[in-house]
Amino acid sequence: MEVRKPHIKSIPYEEWKDNASLEKIIDELHEGGVNVVTGSLDQLINWGRSNSLWSLTFATSCCGIEFMACGCSRYDFARFGFEVTRNSPRQADLIMCAGTITHKMAPALKRLYDEMAEPKYVVAVGGCAISGGPFKSSYHVVKGIEEIVPVDVFVPGCPPRPEAIMYGMMQLQRKVKIEKFFGGANHKQTAEERELGVSNEELTFRNKLGDHRREPIVVTDVPKEFVEEMKNAATEPQPTGKEAAV
Repeated sequence: MEVRKPHIKSIPYEEWKDNASLEKIIDELHEGGVNVVTGSLDQLINWGRSNSLWSLTFATSCCGIEFMACGCSRYDFARFGFEVTRNSPRQADLIMCAGTITHKMAPALKRLYDEMAEPKYVVAVGGCAISGGPFKSSYHVVKGIEEIVPVDVFVPGCPPRPEAIMYGMMQLQRKVKIEKFFGGANHKQTAEERELGVSNEELTFRNKLGDHRREPIVVTDVPKEFVEEMKNAATEPQPTGKEAAV
């Protein structure tokens, strides 16, 4: 019995170099009722990563109360994909350092950061984490966690309001979305690179491979529209009783 191999129609390689040809094919598919989304795999992965940031539970003082408020129903940062917090560094994407870091606590912070898998991020919440805060002249407080670990986003305040923390997390989302994941944030280090003892993001920044590590983002002002939106969402009537059950 003769076995016929299926013939699969393919696009010539030359046409893949021409965006106009691809756009024409996509337009034809759209006209036929087929929904087609074009983009790079980096964009798809970074979209998923930016909307599922898992933070390590690392609150050392009063700024941690504001972080807890973000997770409650009034602000509910689960809407942005930040709701999952982990107690294990191997399951976390970022450290949200909310509070004072003393010299006794500094080795623990550095060890937790080193135990996290790449790519990883750090958000400094509050004046104590950024510069030592009101204790900057004290002998026992680290004058900013940037002396220990690289910081991606600074959220100033003493303490910052939940709106500022959420806005800072949204700025971190922007940084994640423009990263180069393949060959950048997750590439396997060579023996020479391992000897340097730095992260992949720092290597790509030094080598200028197209995934430059941006300068840290400082949340200087939260847009009024964002604050008003948070207030309106908080004042909306919540369903109760049978409505909530439905």
